[in-house]
Amino acid sequence: MDRSIQIDTFSRFTQVSRETIISLKKYEEILIKANKSLNLIGKSTINQIWQRHFLDSVQVIDFIDKNDKTLMDIGSGAGFPGLVLAIVLKDRKIPLKVKLVEKSPKKTKFLKSLIHQLDLDVEIINQNILEKQKKLSEDVFVARAFKPLKIIMELIHNNAKNWKKIFIFLGKTGKNELLEASKIWDIEYKQRVSVTSNDSVVIEINRLKKKIN
Repeated sequence: MDRSIQIDTFSRFTQVSRETIISLKKYEEILIKANKSLNLIGKSTINQIWQRHFLDSVQVIDFIDKNDKTLMDIGSGAGFPGLVLAIVLKDRKIPLKVKLVEKSPKKTKFLKSLIHQLDLDVEIINQNILEKQKKLSEDVFVARAFKPLKIIMELIHNNAKNWKKIFIFLGKTGKNELLEASKIWDIEYKQRVSVTSNDSVVIEINRLKKKIN
């Protein structure tokens, strides 16, 4: 898809301001430059950043409660989906505090530089969240291209007690991941086909309880 068409599609979907589109263009420019050394995104998606990464990331924004206080992106990598959500939340003047968790020091440095250049109030946490687990108090969790579904569920179930929603982006293996997870968990969730690919889904988990064997 042509870049101008991608930007137009993103703009129509989000209804963001011209200034926000300019910020995202800056994000795109910084990302492409950094990708040469950090391998943040696949080379095949370089020309599809607005569709494959920006639009894909932001598709959950209308399902986030405006009264929620905090959102954590687990395994943020290049900032997807958390940083894109932070940019659009700022545009909409929604005061949701966004936290990005990333274990790679190099990617963490990239994210810190990026939020400085984009003038965003986002917290960056350099931590392997699977190894150094702690009590999590966030309202909303998001994860995209991080770990298998059952690992994410285990992590949040064991460490976060008062969460409200979990959004997990699943690719072609999504059906199998849900099937495997449902053997262990009682899950109350909504499933939506991704706006960027009919082969992918985004699930919104509202309740999670471990089954008793």
